[in-house]
Amino acid sequence: MKKLFLIIGAPGSGKTTDAELVAEKNENITHYSTGDMLRAEVTSGSERGLELDSYMSQGEIVPIAMVMETIMSAIKEAPTDIILLDGYPRSTEQMNELDSYLANESSVELISVIEVEVSEETARNRVLGRSRGEDDKEEIFNKRMQVYLEPLIYIEAFYGPKDMLHDMSGEGTIEEVVTKMNDFIISKI
Repeated sequence: MKKLFLIIGAPGSGKTTDAELVAEKNENITHYSTGDMLRAEVTSGSERGLELDSYMSQGEIVPIAMVMETIMSAIKEAPTDIILLDGYPRSTEQMNELDSYLANESSVELISVIEVEVSEETARNRVLGRSRGEDDKEEIFNKRMQVYLEPLIYIEAFYGPKDMLHDMSGEGTIEEVVTKMNDFIISKI
């Protein structure tokens, strides 16, 4: 059985870096980013990849069923039984689709949703300070923050009562945050 941990957080929260470093520390943990999964599927040249590319290359939203198929396929084929998936879900629609899918999937179990929390000021400083491209402009940051925050209350309300939501501070050094995340994940497996 695959054990799934979802890692969510604002842009600049460090969730991707933290998850990558936890996976690097543990040979029995695999880290995936939703965007990387979709791009890898496109690169593979598979039938699904070609269909994904027809949406992504036009800047269109990929249908949620295709995203779920891609994510679940990658999880099931992962080289380890413990999977960290960062940046998902990003909407109530994605959350509900994942929940429905997992309800009918006996080979994957959702263990926890880890919310890496940072202040908006910290997130803004991190994103605008890295200057890697268009995503790192003030207007884009504001839009990405809004997109993250809009569904957050519903995601927290959904996973909280199920005792699946784990809030974790993303403030502090990378080493401190990675240690906290690593310790929590290890305690759950």
